[in-house]
Amino acid sequence: MENKRNNYAFIDSQNLNLGVKSQGWVIDWRKFRQYLSNKYNVTKVYLFIGYVPGNETLYTNLQKMGYILIFKPTLELPSGRVKGNVDAELVLHTMIEYKNYDKAIIVSGDGDFHCLVEHLAKESKLLHIFTPNKHYSSLLRGYNSYIVRVDLLRGSIELKKTKISGRSKP
Repeated sequence: MENKRNNYAFIDSQNLNLGVKSQGWVIDWRKFRQYLSNKYNVTKVYLFIGYVPGNETLYTNLQKMGYILIFKPTLELPSGRVKGNVDAELVLHTMIEYKNYDKAIIVSGDGDFHCLVEHLAKESKLLHIFTPNKHYSSLLRGYNSYIVRVDLLRGSIELKKTKISGRSKP
Protein backbone atom coordinates (compact mmCIF):
# COMPACT_ATOMS: atom_id res chain seq x y z
CA MET A 1 0.00 0.00 0.00
CA GLU A 2 1.17 3.58 0.61
CA ASN A 3 4.18 2.49 2.68
CA LYS A 4 5.69 0.73 -0.36
CA ARG A 5 5.56 3.87 -2.46
CA ASN A 6 7.94 6.71 -3.19
CA ASN A 7 5.95 9.72 -1.99
CA TYR A 8 6.88 13.40 -1.84
CA ALA A 9 5.48 16.18 0.36
CA PHE A 10 5.17 19.83 -0.65
CA ILE A 11 4.73 22.18 2.32
CA ASP A 12 3.42 25.75 2.36
CA SER A 13 5.42 26.62 5.48
CA GLN A 14 3.66 29.88 6.30
CA ASN A 15 0.18 28.36 6.00
CA LEU A 16 1.20 25.44 8.22
CA ASN A 17 3.10 27.54 10.75
CA LEU A 18 0.43 30.21 11.16
CA GLY A 19 -2.33 27.60 11.21
CA VAL A 20 -0.89 25.67 14.15
CA LYS A 21 0.27 28.80 15.98
CA SER A 22 -3.34 30.04 15.85
CA GLN A 23 -4.16 26.92 17.89
CA GLY A 24 -1.50 27.81 20.49
CA TRP A 25 1.29 25.36 19.64
CA VAL A 26 4.43 24.97 17.54
CA ILE A 27 5.49 22.13 15.24
CA ASP A 28 8.60 20.13 16.01
CA TRP A 29 9.93 20.03 12.44
CA ARG A 30 12.14 17.01 13.15
CA LYS A 31 9.17 15.00 14.44
CA PHE A 32 7.01 16.10 11.50
CA ARG A 33 9.65 14.99 8.99
CA GLN A 34 9.93 11.60 10.75
CA TYR A 35 6.15 11.23 10.84
CA LEU A 36 5.88 11.82 7.08
CA SER A 37 8.66 9.34 6.43
CA ASN A 38 7.43 6.61 8.78
CA LYS A 39 3.69 6.82 8.13
CA TYR A 40 3.58 7.71 4.42
CA ASN A 41 7.03 6.72 3.10
CA VAL A 42 7.75 10.29 2.09
CA THR A 43 11.25 10.26 0.63
CA LYS A 44 11.51 13.96 -0.24
CA VAL A 45 9.96 16.93 1.53
CA TYR A 46 9.97 20.31 -0.17
CA LEU A 47 9.49 23.20 2.25
CA PHE A 48 8.47 26.47 0.58
CA ILE A 49 9.54 29.34 2.78
CA GLY A 50 10.07 33.07 2.56
CA TYR A 51 13.73 34.02 2.87
CA VAL A 52 14.43 36.32 5.81
CA PRO A 53 18.04 37.47 6.37
CA GLY A 54 19.20 36.42 9.82
CA ASN A 55 17.34 33.08 9.79
CA GLU A 56 20.23 31.13 8.26
CA THR A 57 20.61 28.90 11.35
CA LEU A 58 16.95 27.87 11.07
CA TYR A 59 17.36 27.12 7.37
CA THR A 60 20.51 25.04 8.00
CA ASN A 61 18.78 23.08 10.76
CA LEU A 62 15.74 22.37 8.55
CA GLN A 63 18.06 21.09 5.81
CA LYS A 64 19.84 18.83 8.31
CA MET A 65 16.42 17.39 9.26
CA GLY A 66 15.87 16.38 5.65
CA TYR A 67 13.86 19.26 4.20
CA ILE A 68 14.61 20.59 0.74
CA LEU A 69 14.14 24.35 1.09
CA ILE A 70 12.74 26.41 -1.75
CA PHE A 71 13.11 30.10 -0.92
CA LYS A 72 10.82 32.91 -1.96
CA PRO A 73 11.94 36.54 -1.62
CA THR A 74 9.93 38.32 1.06
CA LEU A 75 8.37 41.75 1.26
CA GLU A 76 7.98 43.78 4.41
CA LEU A 77 4.46 45.18 4.50
CA PRO A 78 3.70 48.65 5.89
CA SER A 79 2.39 46.91 9.04
CA GLY A 80 5.87 45.43 9.57
CA ARG A 81 4.64 41.92 8.79
CA VAL A 82 6.82 39.89 6.41
CA LYS A 83 5.08 38.33 3.40
CA GLY A 84 6.49 35.61 1.17
CA ASN A 85 3.82 34.07 -1.04
CA VAL A 86 5.01 30.60 -2.09
CA ASP A 87 1.94 29.33 -3.99
CA ALA A 88 3.38 29.52 -7.50
CA GLU A 89 6.66 27.88 -6.43
CA LEU A 90 4.83 25.02 -4.71
CA VAL A 91 2.68 24.31 -7.78
CA LEU A 92 5.67 24.60 -10.12
CA HIS A 93 7.89 22.22 -8.10
CA THR A 94 5.07 19.72 -7.64
CA MET A 95 4.79 19.55 -11.43
CA ILE A 96 8.57 19.61 -12.08
CA GLU A 97 8.92 16.56 -9.80
CA TYR A 98 5.71 14.90 -11.11
CA LYS A 99 7.43 11.92 -12.77
CA ASN A 100 9.69 11.29 -9.76
CA TYR A 101 7.05 10.44 -7.14
CA ASP A 102 4.21 7.96 -6.90
CA LYS A 103 1.94 10.15 -4.77
CA ALA A 104 2.09 13.70 -3.41
CA ILE A 105 1.10 15.16 -0.08
CA ILE A 106 0.18 18.84 -0.26
CA VAL A 107 0.52 20.60 3.10
CA SER A 108 -1.70 23.69 3.11
CA GLY A 109 -5.27 24.66 3.74
CA ASP A 110 -5.08 27.35 1.06
CA GLY A 111 -7.72 27.24 -1.67
CA ASP A 112 -5.20 28.61 -4.17
CA PHE A 113 -4.00 25.00 -4.51
CA HIS A 114 -7.41 23.76 -5.68
CA CYS A 115 -6.34 23.38 -9.31
CA LEU A 116 -3.22 21.45 -8.28
CA VAL A 117 -5.19 19.18 -5.94
CA GLU A 118 -7.82 18.64 -8.63
CA HIS A 119 -5.19 17.64 -11.19
CA LEU A 120 -3.28 15.34 -8.82
CA ALA A 121 -6.51 13.62 -7.73
CA LYS A 122 -7.66 13.15 -11.34
CA GLU A 123 -4.30 11.56 -12.22
CA SER A 124 -4.31 9.36 -9.06
CA LYS A 125 -1.18 11.16 -7.82
CA LEU A 126 -2.69 12.74 -4.67
CA LEU A 127 -2.12 10.88 -1.43
CA HIS A 128 -3.29 13.50 1.10
CA ILE A 129 -3.86 17.17 1.78
CA PHE A 130 -2.57 18.08 5.23
CA THR A 131 -4.40 21.12 6.57
CA PRO A 132 -3.21 22.96 9.70
CA ASN A 133 -6.65 22.80 11.35
CA LYS A 134 -10.36 22.57 10.59
CA HIS A 135 -10.40 26.07 9.06
CA TYR A 136 -9.28 25.23 5.53
CA SER A 137 -10.57 26.66 2.28
CA SER A 138 -14.03 25.65 1.15
CA LEU A 139 -12.44 25.06 -2.27
CA LEU A 140 -10.80 21.96 -0.77
CA ARG A 141 -14.01 20.57 0.76
CA GLY A 142 -14.64 18.42 -2.32
CA TYR A 143 -11.49 16.53 -1.35
CA ASN A 144 -12.42 15.78 2.28
CA SER A 145 -11.48 12.11 1.84
CA TYR A 146 -7.86 13.25 1.31
CA ILE A 147 -7.74 15.64 4.28
CA VAL A 148 -5.44 14.98 7.23
CA ARG A 149 -5.72 17.66 9.94
CA VAL A 150 -2.34 18.51 11.43
CA ASP A 151 -3.96 19.81 14.63
CA LEU A 152 -5.15 16.25 15.33
CA LEU A 153 -1.49 15.11 15.20
CA ARG A 154 -0.46 17.62 17.87
CA GLY A 155 0.40 14.95 20.46
CA SER A 156 2.91 13.37 18.07
CA ILE A 157 4.52 16.39 16.42
CA GLU A 158 4.34 19.26 18.92
CA LEU A 159 7.56 20.94 19.97
CA LYS A 160 7.83 20.26 23.69
CA LYS A 161 9.23 22.94 25.92
CA THR A 162 12.33 21.67 27.70
CA LYS A 163 12.76 22.33 31.40
CA ILE A 164 15.98 23.83 32.70
CA SER A 165 17.45 20.99 34.74
CA GLY A 166 17.53 21.57 38.48
CA ARG A 167 15.94 24.99 38.27
CA SER A 168 12.43 26.28 38.27
CA LYS A 169 11.41 29.40 36.50
CA PRO A 170 10.89 32.41 38.81
